[in-house]
Amino acid sequence: MDGLFKILGDENRLRILNLLRKGELCVCEIELVLETTQSNVSRHLGKLRNEKIISFEKKAQWIYYRINPDFIENNKLLYDFMNEKMDQDVKLLQDLEKLRKHKESGFTCKSL
Repeated sequence: MDGLFKILGDENRLRILNLLRKGELCVCEIELVLETTQSNVSRHLGKLRNEKIISFEKKAQWIYYRINPDFIENNKLLYDFMNEKMDQDVKLLQDLEKLRKHKESGFTCKSL
């Protein structure tokens, strides 16, 4: 349990989780919204994956991440609390708006 809260104590990982609660994303989409490097995003994703907070699926050459359904099921109260707080955080709401605009643009990792 100690590891879980340590992982959730990082702003970048919370920002990633905020985005993933809206659906699966690839690394390039996360790095675009967070305005950070692929290596930085991958490092944070690795920590979230190691704690089994997120899961992934490889599709062709891209890996898509999502919040692990088992994490949600096993931590329902925590997940609901996080969602409530994320919906009140200005920076996290700005990230979601940026993600929405990105999705509307039609740009995908395949466009690179």
